[in-house]
Amino acid sequence: MISMNTEVVLDAGAVSRCRRRVHLEHDPAMREVPLSPPDPTAQQRIADATAHREDIVARLMAANDDHWVKIGRDLPAAERVERTLQAFADGARYIWGALLPVDAAGHRRGGVDLLVRSGRGYVPVLVVRHRITDRGAGAVVTELTDLDPAHRAPDEGRKVRSQPRDQLRLVHVRRMLQTLGQADESRALGGVIGLDADVVVWHDLTAATWPGGRTALTEYQARFADRLAIASAAANGEEPLAEPSRVLECRRCPWWPTCEVVLTETRDVSLVVRGEDAVELRRAGVSTVDKLAALDPAGEPPAVNWTGVTFPDAVVLARAWLADLTLVRRVDRVEVPRADVEIDVDMESFGDAGAYLWGCLLTGADIGVTPGYRAFATWDPLPTDDEARSFAEFWAWLTDVRERTEAAGLTFRAYCYNALAENRWLFGSVERFGDHPGVPSKKDIQSFVDSEQWVDLFRSVTDQFLCSHGKGLKVIAPVAGFSWRDPEAGGEASMRWYRDAVGMDGEKPDDDQRERLLRYNEDDVLATRALREWIDARAQAEVPYMFDL
Repeated sequence: MISMNTEVVLDAGAVSRCRRRVHLEHDPAMREVPLSPPDPTAQQRIADATAHREDIVARLMAANDDHWVKIGRDLPAAERVERTLQAFADGARYIWGALLPVDAAGHRRGGVDLLVRSGRGYVPVLVVRHRITDRGAGAVVTELTDLDPAHRAPDEGRKVRSQPRDQLRLVHVRRMLQTLGQADESRALGGVIGLDADVVVWHDLTAATWPGGRTALTEYQARFADRLAIASAAANGEEPLAEPSRVLECRRCPWWPTCEVVLTETRDVSLVVRGEDAVELRRAGVSTVDKLAALDPAGEPPAVNWTGVTFPDAVVLARAWLADLTLVRRVDRVEVPRADVEIDVDMESFGDAGAYLWGCLLTGADIGVTPGYRAFATWDPLPTDDEARSFAEFWAWLTDVRERTEAAGLTFRAYCYNALAENRWLFGSVERFGDHPGVPSKKDIQSFVDSEQWVDLFRSVTDQFLCSHGKGLKVIAPVAGFSWRDPEAGGEASMRWYRDAVGMDGEKPDDDQRERLLRYNEDDVLATRALREWIDARAQAEVPYMFDL
């Protein structure tokens, strides 16, 4: 029997989670429902984050030897809380691994990597395994080992990288500290140490840096109130305040199998139109794929503030989904730029640590360079300066092909699938290794990226097709008849292979996994070639036009 007076407490992650997931996590009727098995890659990320934190605390304690309290995360929760409270009572300067007592009245629970004594209380500091700054100006920082927020100052070489979840976590901990009377009330600050581990970035939680002039404090307050209402309704058997809806988070959510069944049975509109567009359509009475497909794409659209797709595209996507069509032409005639000499390029990276492999497939006219697949790789574990060597070799080879093509009076183009990834590491490699021999200038990279020689096939697909099942290369290339040799081929799996390939976990480097990565990368560039050739030769006849559905 469900209690009608169940009180809930939320951790910091709740304010960033899908609203429906918060409901499911607090619904007593869902306690026995099987969840998706843990993702090995996600588990590895957790292990990496743990190792990263341990490395950081060792460095911090070595540089700041005055009054540290280190609380082991493997201790029972009650003991961690007790030790945290004792550290408060002792006026500890630094508290590592703090776990705060549950704030039942405030409905909060949680802890933080580091608390730093400041004023008459403490400020929270997170240690995260993602990048928190980019090149630019304005980030407010201290050196890594300087944990005194009074020493913070703007850095003219860095700007803050948007990581909203970090700020919301800091506010959550600050609220809990306030309940205990342990917050530094003179300033609402929080610090973050990121993957690069060279500075502490200090966030002013009262700064109007969020959309609409909101602050991290006000954003957190609104989100927390919403998630608390959802969780309380679920825990007490009341009418759900959050229904299933497909969003990006679904891809890695353990509750996805549960939601997928409901969405498929109800033929929910979010199966083809996601995010706010799906929410708006439901409000307008268009709750199912069938209802959306029945609308006239050339007629009067429902009163929806479209953010992701246009109304005609949404209707056609629904019709394509009903017909089980992966692609539908959105233009009368499809085309893709071609050239006499063509290179397909695919880059492999390991999270934010770097790009360890640039794979290239050369085809077309004979210019005196051996055609076929070629890989430029470093097998030193990232991060490593050897990445500069492999990148410089890739760029020198690409430049040589371009120059030979021009000298022969021929045309040249290079292709990738979703240039955001390749461009990130083209520019990132220059920023990190600009002083190394053979690494081009930012101007050289910018000139290439802006030229007609650099073709993003993802953009070609997006502009010319509607994709009812997603736009990833693993979804689109099979329509062109291509298949990967490795049944596990995918970005997440390649992360595991890479760890083994370089012996990242202390094991002997695995040559078989290196070959597996090279084969996977070669298939990726073969896939982009197959895709562009299919668009050029067969897509016009094989893919129906949107207004013919």
